Amino acid sequence: MRDFALAPPVSAPPTGGLADSIFERALLEPTLPVLARRLGGSSEWTDITAVEVRDTVVDLAKGLVASGISPGHRVAIMARTRYEWTVLSYALWAVGAEVVPVYPTSSREQVEWILRDAACVGVVVEDEQSVMTVGSVCASLPMLRHVWQLDAGALDKLVERGSLVPFAAVDSLRRIVLPDSTAVIAYTSGSTGRPLGCALSHRSLASGCDTLLEGWGHLVVPPGGQASVLAFLPFSHVYGLMVQGLCMRGGMLMGHESEPSGDSLAAALRSFRPTYFCAVPSVFEKIYKNYLRSAREAGRGALFERAADTARDFAAAVQRHRLGEGPGPGLDLRLQHALYERTVYRGLRGALGGRIRRATSGGSPLSREISLFYEGIGIYLNDGYGLTETAGGVTAQPPGRERSGTVGKVLPGMDVRVADDGEILVRGPSVFQGYVNDEAATRAALRGGWLATGDLGILDSDGYLTITGRKKDVIITSNGKSVAPATLEQRLRMHPLIHQAVVVGDNRPCVGALLTLDPDFLAYWRGTLEPRPDPRSRDAREENALREEIARAVAAANSAVSRSESIRVFRVLPEPFALSNGLLTPSMKLRRDAIVRHYALEIDAMYQARAETRRQPVPDESAVWEDSDNVFR
Repeated sequence: MRDFALAPPVSAPPTGGLADSIFERALLEPTLPVLARRLGGSSEWTDITAVEVRDTVVDLAKGLVASGISPGHRVAIMARTRYEWTVLSYALWAVGAEVVPVYPTSSREQVEWILRDAACVGVVVEDEQSVMTVGSVCASLPMLRHVWQLDAGALDKLVERGSLVPFAAVDSLRRIVLPDSTAVIAYTSGSTGRPLGCALSHRSLASGCDTLLEGWGHLVVPPGGQASVLAFLPFSHVYGLMVQGLCMRGGMLMGHESEPSGDSLAAALRSFRPTYFCAVPSVFEKIYKNYLRSAREAGRGALFERAADTARDFAAAVQRHRLGEGPGPGLDLRLQHALYERTVYRGLRGALGGRIRRATSGGSPLSREISLFYEGIGIYLNDGYGLTETAGGVTAQPPGRERSGTVGKVLPGMDVRVADDGEILVRGPSVFQGYVNDEAATRAALRGGWLATGDLGILDSDGYLTITGRKKDVIITSNGKSVAPATLEQRLRMHPLIHQAVVVGDNRPCVGALLTLDPDFLAYWRGTLEPRPDPRSRDAREENALREEIARAVAAANSAVSRSESIRVFRVLPEPFALSNGLLTPSMKLRRDAIVRHYALEIDAMYQARAETRRQPVPDESAVWEDSDNVFR
């Protein structure tokens, strides 16, 4: 068992509750812009100062008090990432209430389960559709007394209702909130069953943010300016809450983007021009693919690919040098990189607003290739590690000693241990208080003060942690080979045509994969094929070309693993894994068990088709699966 921790915490332990940071900022820097809004559908951003945010929070808190919201009451917020989410959450914390984040895309059954399990007395929704969803389950929610609709003027109505409540009523409630009071009930994704409510204290949410701000905050502040962050990750996820906490506790300017789709996010980035970018690996992968597609459409695909290779090579050489493992980029590489800085990299950064120099990826492991690409074009992209039960961050890349392909080192004040079976165990102030209404699950997760994360990882001799997969996702073939699918799936998604990948193979003679295609890149790729007059020959040629391209992607993914772990069969599916078909969680995680059940016939056919092509006497069953297949549908 390997055990590792960095130095003790560098910042003082938090005192009071999360709302205190709003009041302290307003007192110390009243005119500092801390939030930015787009009003009336405008693309222009309007800054809101610390004292204005404080006053809004107080007015909303007074309305909550007038509505009967008291310390310990739970109120759900079922909305996209928007300004109202931030001011309402801090108003709730100011009166000692507990926030229950709910994804606005949650199904009726999920909404009913969370509101009932958390015993919510109120829920904030966005629109009429959400009101109808909540209304359809109200009969089973005896505790629910309030439904506030943002698009129907809920904030103005709360402010009006609390107009006669004195400021002292809010201030006295805020001052009795303790660091160990529960602040958030964050529900897990429910990828393997009912979502579990993780009770997170004010201390849990504050301590990780304060540690990161103390040791890393200076890296995202431009010279002579203020750091700015465009928040588009859902606040219904603990990663989004952590971004909000970093901004509000660190005095960063935060804007909100509620539509994280490609065009909306791209436009918001160009207009807001953040200095710091927080996202999940799929976003960074999608941006890279968009760069590649745009370059190819402009006839500059070969130039972009050479520039991307140079960026990765340059970043890898710089990284080896800063870790004391190499001399750094040679003269030729430096000259190439300088050329592409003028002709390619500057434009790529400009597409993201032009001011981003640092970015963080979380939620799932980030590929080393993607990390090196962004660092090579001038955006230092580093991976970190955390989970719902730790209120976010557990590890981060040490400044000046970043190592791509890992999630960095343990944050000061936290301890990490890797058990003999490879499971990561965590201990520290960020760890949650337990699962709501489920003592058995709490006892199973918290063992002698250590949180059993369910993640598998490796700690090297320098203390860098590498995530290798999820314990529950490990596949065991009929030959007894254990395969963690994360590496294969990550490399498959690197191909521009592949959108999603799920590796299968439990109790099968070899590893297989279910794939979905990126519709944007597929449309572009089809347009690049030479036209044929006969539609039938064109369709057959397109299918053959696509089969060969996907086979090359599978071969590239297989190069990262041993022969016995490599993908031997695969199938391209006609539709993506989505919320609508129940194959993604609201946090966009794969429901692996549901996918395997949903595509059971396709999986059987995939392996059967391979077996039928190999029916001949062989001395060893595993030899039947020596070459990867092109099963395509």
